[in-house]
Amino acid sequence: MQVDFYHLVASPLERVLPKIAEKVTAGGGRLVIVADSASQRETLDRLLWTYAADSFLPHAQAGGDRDVDQPVLICDTVTGANGARNIALVDGVWRDGALDFDRAFHFFDGDTVAAARTAWKSLGDREGVERRYWKQDDAGRWTQAA
Repeated sequence: MQVDFYHLVASPLERVLPKIAEKVTAGGGRLVIVADSASQRETLDRLLWTYAADSFLPHAQAGGDRDVDQPVLICDTVTGANGARNIALVDGVWRDGALDFDRAFHFFDGDTVAAARTAWKSLGDREGVERRYWKQDDAGRWTQAA
């Protein structure tokens, strides 16, 4: 399983997450987005409808009658209710349940960098886990740094 650590420095989550969600769903994949905060989940819900004038990502917040049908499901816990094999942890908190997926995207910023370092180190000892660390260069492009 692959864990991609995204250090949000130059671009906020609101600009990065929709692009990753688009790539996952364009390839036929499904995504679970996890955030503990109800207000952050509400913000992400609105964002995925409005992030681009010519596009939107079909999605829902977990707890509805049709969770299983959603290509993108916003949750407060790690769940595969929509059959997703990809998970995005967007609140800077690593959850070991993400290891049950094929790919995890772990987003963190300056406020949560210490916790991300701890997660990075702990995952280094896990068999079958491939870690990647992504950072933005001066032009705003993501480059793999580790």
